[in-house]
Amino acid sequence: MWKIVLPGIAMIGVTYAFARYSFGLFLPEISSALNLSESQSGLIGSVAYAAYTLALVTAAIFIHKMSARHVVLYSGASAFIGMLGMAASQGFYTLAISAFIAGLGSGWVSPAFSQVVAQSLESRERDRGNTWINTGTSVGVVASGPVALAFAEQWRWGYVLFAILAFLTLWWNARAIDRPEEEPEQSTGSQFILSLLGQARFMILAAIGIGFSSSIYWTFSRSYLTEVHDFSVPESIIFWIVMGAAGIIGGIAGTIIQRLGLGWSYRLGVLVATASLVTLVIPHAAAIYLSAVLFGISFIFMTGLFIVWGTRHFPDTPSVGVSLSFFSLGIGQSLGSIAAGILIDGMSYPIAFLSFAVIGLLFIFIKTNAQPVSTQGTAAQP
Repeated sequence: MWKIVLPGIAMIGVTYAFARYSFGLFLPEISSALNLSESQSGLIGSVAYAAYTLALVTAAIFIHKMSARHVVLYSGASAFIGMLGMAASQGFYTLAISAFIAGLGSGWVSPAFSQVVAQSLESRERDRGNTWINTGTSVGVVASGPVALAFAEQWRWGYVLFAILAFLTLWWNARAIDRPEEEPEQSTGSQFILSLLGQARFMILAAIGIGFSSSIYWTFSRSYLTEVHDFSVPESIIFWIVMGAAGIIGGIAGTIIQRLGLGWSYRLGVLVATASLVTLVIPHAAAIYLSAVLFGISFIFMTGLFIVWGTRHFPDTPSVGVSLSFFSLGIGQSLGSIAAGILIDGMSYPIAFLSFAVIGLLFIFIKTNAQPVSTQGTAAQP
């Protein structure tokens, strides 16, 4: 299992933590260097999310036309090229274009790896394999912290280092993932009949809600700490590292889901995610670092849960299920990043974070039906 899981963790770390979420880590320095407003920063975050959702739309098609292995490698290449572009950006537009290119990889990689897992691991190992690969985001966040400390005033060199690591990860995955002798035919088009998508509507709504409410944390939490809570740059980066380290615990999502069931696991994740937004507003160091722990665990836990939810909905074509759940997550994140920037500009950081906490909590009432959308009519799983 680990022959696939370890390079998978590295690739997820590169495409998510480095290529997408490190923008929030470097945002104070980038904004100062390029004179970006909060609204412009939020828009760039949304551009990356838009690239992510576009890649998710095309992921199943590319996997079908080429192979899951090729799509994994293209994910690493887009992260590599995009981060080099971010390092060289001289203004809002070049940064936005580079963020778009970098964001594509995160949309391609999760569906592709779910397909690699389905083809490479035994069925009893797949939930665990998928959720552990998903912890790559946290591993990458932890790794990005020391880089940000070392290059606190030189964010461009930070992105150059990330690009080098992306290239090495690309090489590792090229060696670790076997070339398919014959890629199985997949009927991806029939999966998107509206009547079938209706059966996955609860997963779609839940993912949009979690994506929306979490976007403010990834994009603006560190700016909030430095501008409102008067955190120093090293203190805010330590906060980031704590958040990432806690997220590794979210890798137990597969085990928790097997024990508690999908429904109770989902509700637990929503409660913890909401608590992370609320505690960040409390002006005390203990509460702020507790917020980092809660968010790190809950976000990785919830994204792992959506991977499991998507693969249970589409057991015949797991890449389609993961694409759909993460596409919905990306829609919520795109809308949320824009809304967060506008709300912060117009009101304040605390009001924005509390508003997003309330919105996220409303989605706790979503049903967690996981009826398989399959021509084979497999039984529903709780």
